[in-house]
Amino acid sequence: MAEAGTGELVLRRAGAADAPACAAIFNAWVDATTWMPRLHDAGDVARFYREHVMATCEVVIAEAGGRTLGFVAVDGEGFVASLYLAAAARGRGIGRALLDAAKARHPEGLLLWAFVANDGALRFYAREGFVEVARTAGENEEGLPDVMLRWKP
Repeated sequence: MAEAGTGELVLRRAGAADAPACAAIFNAWVDATTWMPRLHDAGDVARFYREHVMATCEVVIAEAGGRTLGFVAVDGEGFVASLYLAAAARGRGIGRALLDAAKARHPEGLLLWAFVANDGALRFYAREGFVEVARTAGENEEGLPDVMLRWKP
């Protein structure tokens, strides 16, 4: 499941020191995603992860060989605020492992928003049992159409 040659995959609870690695994964995703506008510079994103995400969510890191491959951040109500993987870690079962950890922690169910343009994420969540419960034309900071998805066991 881990990247070749990097060691065994480990899932662990993140701490404040993990904020830069999480922000870097998110920033790389934004930079590589042509339809996603860059609204905040990398420093603002890092500060947001340090001051908000790490402070208000339970964050689980996936790592191998000491390298952060991805993370999931879920608030106390079961809302998935973030699930991102490093580009080289995608398609290896790591996202599923992170989502399974979130499901185990929140057996009553999970909610999340995904952008309509994010076809890969929508296919992934559908495979993992999420169903659409709401949709907007872009009432978010990015101004992009999105869909709310729910998972219930």
